Amino acid sequence: MNEIVTKEDLQQFGLLLLDKIQDIFKEKVSSCKENMEPEWLRSKSVRKLLDISAGSVQNLRVSNKIRFKKVFGSYYYNREDLQKLFDDEK
Repeated sequence: MNEIVTKEDLQQFGLLLLDKIQDIFKEKVSSCKENMEPEWLRSKSVRKLLDISAGSVQNLRVSNKIRFKKVFGSYYYNREDLQKLFDDEK
């Protein structure tokens, strides 16, 4: 049994395919937006986020409660460690 594919069939298929691709793209974009927060935060951002002094941030660093990196004289702190610190306090 042979079926004939018309231009209209191909246009309909193209539109369905385009809709599927757009749906997949929208899902990817929304999941990327959720993960846009930086993994490492500068000291100033940590102080603002936690509403603590520079000395308190230094104490967290010195006591190894949170991971940090020093890059060109600036300290960066791991966001995941900060979240764990919040979770531990609860």
